[in-house]
Amino acid sequence: MQYQIQWVSQLSEVPQEAWDALALPLQTPFLEWHWLNTIETSKSATALTGWLPQHLTVWRDRTLIAAAPLYIKSHSYGEFVFDHQWADVAHRLGIRYYPKLLGMTPFTPAEGYRFLIAPREDEPALTALMVNAIDRLCLRQKLSGCHFLFVDPTWRSQLQAHGFQPWLHHSYIWQNNGFSSFADYLDAFNANQRRNIKRERQAVAKAGLTMRPLNGDQIPEALFPLMYRFYSDTCDKFRWGSKYLTKSFFEQLATSYRHRVLFVAGYSEPNGSHPTGMSFCITKGDRLYGRYWGSFQDIDCLHFDACYYTPIEWAIAQGLSYFDPGAGGQHKKRRGFTATPNYSLHRFYSPRLSQIFDHYLDEINTMEQEEIDRINQDLPLKSCPGSVSRT
Repeated sequence: MQYQIQWVSQLSEVPQEAWDALALPLQTPFLEWHWLNTIETSKSATALTGWLPQHLTVWRDRTLIAAAPLYIKSHSYGEFVFDHQWADVAHRLGIRYYPKLLGMTPFTPAEGYRFLIAPREDEPALTALMVNAIDRLCLRQKLSGCHFLFVDPTWRSQLQAHGFQPWLHHSYIWQNNGFSSFADYLDAFNANQRRNIKRERQAVAKAGLTMRPLNGDQIPEALFPLMYRFYSDTCDKFRWGSKYLTKSFFEQLATSYRHRVLFVAGYSEPNGSHPTGMSFCITKGDRLYGRYWGSFQDIDCLHFDACYYTPIEWAIAQGLSYFDPGAGGQHKKRRGFTATPNYSLHRFYSPRLSQIFDHYLDEINTMEQEEIDRINQDLPLKSCPGSVSRT
């Protein structure tokens, strides 16, 4: 079989139809052409921001049969897998840690990364070919390692077979356990937490706000640049140094990706057009993903309603089964989001660094699984799920 490998420095070099023929069948929305291309064309992920696109494509004749979105990184910001300790070990060993090669959707801590391979192709052969091409690139450009983050659990074993080491982490995930209404969701909690959630939603209503979920063509054009203002304001207030996305990114979504967008807007007037606060989610199939939020007023419990309760209510009404609300967990576990394992995969090209990583990895993963168990044994549910593991 004759394959041609091409490295491309911007996704726009690949026809949308060819890329999406590989990406659209996947559960994740974050490997689709429009999402990745908008991140690049909006100047959010560029060489200047430390995310140099270096995408791997595999062709047979003029047909794209496999691809992998990849980036050469000059830092570890925007990854949400915190490898600074390994960078510090490398520094003490006199090993240059940056640049490194990264496989993930920029700024998106949502499980689902994998190689994109066309159906009915020889997936094991193409995977081996792509891993070999990645190894050659890393050695040629003196990159310290290759790292795949938030990987698709069904894909992980394929890369482990090629020597990539799995590092365990956790996200907070809500799953629809047969709920047909928000009342069913509430009924899963113990009495004390049910009262707390009702009190929090009542606080938003008493503040005079009406929560309105808006999806696809329901979204007024003006809300896209407004979402950037909310996002920017939240980053300035609470997450210094984490404003990764530009205004252009949000504006481009209005035309390129509106069908995947859900805004949850809080209006002080029932028929108002200017939300006081808003959250931004992405949906595909039976899945919902929380991304960002913001408010121009400090309204008690608005964050919980905009980011958790109204999206869950909408997800139940739409028959969705899975809601990943985004990074962090301080508030999520009290609202029924269980600590759920996810993995990153790593290969270091320095034998010394690789040996140290391999030596400590089992201990690190055991400690992480113990943390997952502790979290899930303390959820305010009628019956806690206990241990959640993924082997």
